[in-house]
Amino acid sequence: MNFLQSLAQHFAGKPIDWDELEESLIRADLGVPITTRIINTLQEREAWSLMGINDVVKVVRQEISRVLPADSAAIRPLTGKPNVVLLLGVNGTGKTTSTAKLARYLQKDGHSVLLAAADTFRAAAIEQLGIWATRLGVDMIKGQYNADPAALCYEAYQVAARSKIEFLLCDTAGRMHTKKNLMAELEKVKRALAKHDPDAPHETLLVVDATTGGNALSQAREFQTAIGLTGVIVTKLDGSGKGGIVVAIQDELGIPTRFAGTGEQLNDFAPFDRRKYIEDLL
Repeated sequence: MNFLQSLAQHFAGKPIDWDELEESLIRADLGVPITTRIINTLQEREAWSLMGINDVVKVVRQEISRVLPADSAAIRPLTGKPNVVLLLGVNGTGKTTSTAKLARYLQKDGHSVLLAAADTFRAAAIEQLGIWATRLGVDMIKGQYNADPAALCYEAYQVAARSKIEFLLCDTAGRMHTKKNLMAELEKVKRALAKHDPDAPHETLLVVDATTGGNALSQAREFQTAIGLTGVIVTKLDGSGKGGIVVAIQDELGIPTRFAGTGEQLNDFAPFDRRKYIEDLL
């Protein structure tokens, strides 16, 4: 049962309790600003005292539709140089798996991909990405554990450019957004890539777990400040009855959700679809 179905069932046949409705919307991770706008929109209507839950559901859908972009911006190859994509996030969000899924998605569109194992700290991270690379049939640039990820990404760009690879996907180490030294390391990676191309990285995608709620918004704030984000990949949408955090991130920070992961298989990954999101999850 999705969030709006649960809401409709809970409030069916009884007057709207505004405090309870507000709490329900915030629990769905929609965030305080959008929740306040929904409540205000409902209360501003002259016949609000006669409203039923169907009216509430309609307003929630309308407000979310206004916040989320109608179309997910595509990731396209660049002319004469690799499109460099940094995948970022805290530990446990599914970042390495999302890197592989994005590679598979690009492959299916006929594009060439090179992987860079820039997570040089987590145990078995290089091996994990290597297994995916083998399954995908793509090359991977790797170094020793505890190697400098900035130097590795610099080398990977050289290989991608020389081989005329269209997309370079860099799987960076999971890092707590509150650790300033680890966030500074991302800035070093960005500077190293910019030595090849001042516009690189061309995409910086934050991988967030739909089930982590408001903490994902805090992560997005810090990564946005440290390196700048061009989008979000949301994982575990299949296991969340909410997933409203992507609305909060878009609403507060203007960072769109570009892709969604809905399972463990390589093909359980697709461009974010606003209509499907609202229908299936909210």
